Amino acid sequence: MQGQANTPWDTRLNSSARALKGSAIRELLKITEQPGVISFAGGLPAPACFPAEEIALATERVLAHEATRVLQYGPTEGFPPLREFLAALMATRGIEAPTERILISSGSQQALDMIAKVMIDPGDVVLVEDPTYVGALQAFRPYQPRFVALPMDEHGLQVDTLEAMLADLAAGGIAPKFLYTVPTFQNPTGVTLTRARRAALLELAERYDLPIVEDDPYGELRYSGEPLPPLAALDIARHGQPRHVLYLSTFSKLLAPSLRVGWMVGPDELLHKLALVKQGMDLHTGSLVQAIAFESCRDGLLERHTPRIRAVYHERRDAMLAALAREMPADIRWTTPEGGMFLWLTVPDELNVRALLERAIARQVAFVPGDAFFANGGGANSLRLNFSHPSAERIAEGVARLAAAIER
Repeated sequence: MQGQANTPWDTRLNSSARALKGSAIRELLKITEQPGVISFAGGLPAPACFPAEEIALATERVLAHEATRVLQYGPTEGFPPLREFLAALMATRGIEAPTERILISSGSQQALDMIAKVMIDPGDVVLVEDPTYVGALQAFRPYQPRFVALPMDEHGLQVDTLEAMLADLAAGGIAPKFLYTVPTFQNPTGVTLTRARRAALLELAERYDLPIVEDDPYGELRYSGEPLPPLAALDIARHGQPRHVLYLSTFSKLLAPSLRVGWMVGPDELLHKLALVKQGMDLHTGSLVQAIAFESCRDGLLERHTPRIRAVYHERRDAMLAALAREMPADIRWTTPEGGMFLWLTVPDELNVRALLERAIARQVAFVPGDAFFANGGGANSLRLNFSHPSAERIAEGVARLAAAIER
């Protein structure tokens, strides 16, 4: 599109809008659409895993039997049959919650913006992992929080460091608004918070009355290791109902991201405020897509389809790990995720990752530089690789191209 001269709108943007910047990942996706490029950049599900035929049949059934209902405006809280289904689904994850404690959102990304709207005032402290999901940083930044970033290791968030940070903040009379965490197959690192650290984190939440936003888009995508309870399940087990943890999940990784159906489970009054905010945003998530998601699930699609996704992504994860072991120099390190869609590379400090990206793109392979995932700077010697989207064969070729670009 040709650039337009300044308009009256430009000089009247608020301070938050003037500070907005584009996502590095979104800009990279434009490059990766070019023919021949092997992309490890986007967090994209595998197109071959989209259950297109099943969703098409579900859509036909919905429009044949429920057209009047689903083409009309609906309740802000969500399509009632879908909320009932999700209550049962949550119980399988150890999260016992009645339908009234489930709020549908237009994907988890909208949920993050809703949370920021009701929780963050300018200058509030928000705790995040370092690195963390860049979409959460994008959702929170317009509300002008002060990010306090907490280090991670191969076992997830360093809870002992969090404890020291909470003590320091409390000594200064500061209570963080919340901790945002992706404890299971974290984006971008792929690591998982251990069982012991989950228990310790809930203890800290109890001691400091700390709200926790648990983002769980990948929990069903486990390929190895021991299943672990969500933080929300531990929270409800302690109190009989949600108290410290607001739980987020989505169908984007299990059905299709374009459905834009996510949900939250949390305390009653918080969900009420979130629903009021959602009314002003979009009235409600589209009834048609909610009904399609419900009809697909009612027909048993999740039970049939999730094992298929796991099998494909398991193979691709193993293909990437094998290719890295085969191709990478000895001074490159990476995580070994037990599930999810990503792994994390750490390179020597003297290797400029931004310059590496240019060399990699010249060899038609792309990744996301790690600094995009750090709230307050850092990560210059790291990068994220996605293994869910390319085939195993293209993963092997892409890692070989990346290794050639790394050679110094």
